[in-house]
Amino acid sequence: MRNPLRYAGVAVRDAGPVGLGALPMGMAFGVLVAHSGLAWWWASVISGLVYAGSLEFLLLGLVLAVAPLTAVASTAFLVNVRHVFYALSFPLHRIRGAAGKAYGTFALSDEAWAVTTRAGAASWPGGRILGAQAVIHAYWAGGATLGALAGSRVPDGPAGLDFAVTALFVALALDALREHPGVPTPLLALGCALLARLLCPGQLLLAAFGLFTAGLVVRHRWTGRTGGASRA
Repeated sequence: MRNPLRYAGVAVRDAGPVGLGALPMGMAFGVLVAHSGLAWWWASVISGLVYAGSLEFLLLGLVLAVAPLTAVASTAFLVNVRHVFYALSFPLHRIRGAAGKAYGTFALSDEAWAVTTRAGAASWPGGRILGAQAVIHAYWAGGATLGALAGSRVPDGPAGLDFAVTALFVALALDALREHPGVPTPLLALGCALLARLLCPGQLLLAAFGLFTAGLVVRHRWTGRTGGASRA
């Protein structure tokens, strides 16, 4: 595999806008760590080794509450099960070497998926993909460290910082909608979320993703049949 460092400059440009969004979100997590009573370096450890975005915010609360391991494991599964669907379109096959594939899998975040699966990234080599992932990872972990170090300067009970993850998801969704304009897919996603909320409120994320995947499969087959009928 080619050395990813050769793509360092271009990786910063590739991941720049999304990475700059991950930086304040990481800082928000760092501030919460500082106000939780943990040492500041825990923000660096969690963001660097766990690197799970929204799960880190939940994990912090579970750790402080001394939650059972089963609760931690089930929460991690339900929150991160979406990465199974991300992996279906993530270009892992372009990354060579066991170490590269291992890091590419580990660093498959929402932001990395959005950057590496857009239309302009279809021809990126593996080194460039890993470079973009590493830059986003560095923004997140660096932001968490800065937030934890500066956390003592932020007033107690920083309200609204846990909304940073939701705000980033909204920004990523809007960016994807601009790249692939169309109303049916967002409406399908919204309908699946509402239906999951009614049917399975305790497992909303897993149920919503399952319904959304099933809906996409049905839509794909339906459009394939209608397209074939029109050509006939």
